[in-house]
Parts: sequence; structure tokens; C-alpha cells
Amino acid sequence: MNKTTAIIVAAGSSQRMGFDKLAAPLAGMPVLRRTLEAFLAADCVAEIIVVCSAERWQLLEDAGADRCTKPLRRVDGGATRQESVANGLAAVAAGAAWVAVHDGARPLVSPEDITRCVAAAGEFGAASLARRVTETLKRSDAADFCAEAVARDQLWFMETPQVFELGLLREAYAALSSRQLLVTDEVSAVQTIGKRVKFIEASHPNPKITRPTDLALATAILTIK
Repeated sequence: MNKTTAIIVAAGSSQRMGFDKLAAPLAGMPVLRRTLEAFLAADCVAEIIVVCSAERWQLLEDAGADRCTKPLRRVDGGATRQESVANGLAAVAAGAAWVAVHDGARPLVSPEDITRCVAAAGEFGAASLARRVTETLKRSDAADFCAEAVARDQLWFMETPQVFELGLLREAYAALSSRQLLVTDEVSAVQTIGKRVKFIEASHPNPKITRPTDLALATAILTIK
């Protein structure tokens, strides 16, 4: 599975954060650089494409991206995450067979979990890192009063990376374009063409940095690793 290209999506505006969360220091390293390091350490990944602005790319260069041990390239993002992933797909080098799409704001993903997802995609054609729902779930009414319980059996929180046979994901994105559909992740994309996706339960914490408190949580997790 060493024909896998990783697409790290890092083109968001960080509006909910109030500052560039991917540039924020996390245990002495910018969030985006820490994300990149996990994919550099995963032997199953042959090349890495970062979908980001030139300013964010400078962040990686300042952190030593020029000394990376794998081919590393930048492409511009789009107006939506879906457009950004499509730009990344268009840039995948010839010879790649698999693609792993990952949120740049998930810096704690482990190389081991990346490898497990790539292996599962090799077996099933499509796989995603995910986390089982363990909390009690309730549905509210329109006024936000508790209305009913929701069974949590077989419910999962979606994470990344999400890994696919390259042709499959390109087919899914072509279908989204022709049908004018908008999705928020690649699992949803391939489901539109009837493909099943295998869930791989994360063995390490893999939170998405969305708010300042998430940075504090990620720092704490790194401290106790």
C-alpha cells in the first residue's frame, strides 16, 4: 500500500476560532506541522499534498518542511471543503492507487491509525477512522426541551483519515459535481454512488481543533502520552 497519497485539507478560515488555529502552537509545534509529521511517519504514505493558502504553506516551510523525507506539494483550496478536496484529487501524481484525506486540524492522529485505515481500504476499497458514540444521547423538541432518548448502538463519530481507492473517490466527486450535491466528508461522497465504507475504531485520541478549549485538550493529551 505504498502507493498512497495523503491529502491534508488545511484551507479553512478558522472563523470559529478567531485566529489561525493551524498556526497555533501545540506543545512547541504549529498544529498543521504536527499533523504533517504523523503522515511523514506513516510508511504506507508515499506522497503528501497539503491543500492550503500560500501563507499557511509558509508556516510549514518555516517549520522545516523543506527537509521532509517524502514528496510534499501544495495546492490552493476552494470555497468549500469539498472543492478543496477536489483540488487535491486533481493534483495526485500518476501511479498513485489510494488516497487518504485528512483534516489539517486533527494533529493528534497516530501513524499507526493511519496505517490501519490504509490497510482496511486495501481490503474493502474504502475505510475511515471513527470513534464509537459512548455518551447518552437525547433528542430535543423545537424549544430545546428533552423529548426522547436516542439509542447509541452502532453510532459513530466520524474522524479522519478517510481512505479510498483513488478511482473510486474520483468517481464519487464526479457524481457530486454532476448532481450538484454538497457533502461534508468523503464517506458521504462515496455513499452517493452506493459504496460501503469500513469503520476503523481510533486507538488514539484524534480530536479536531475547532475552539480554543480544543487546543488545551490536545496539549493535555500530548502531556500524558
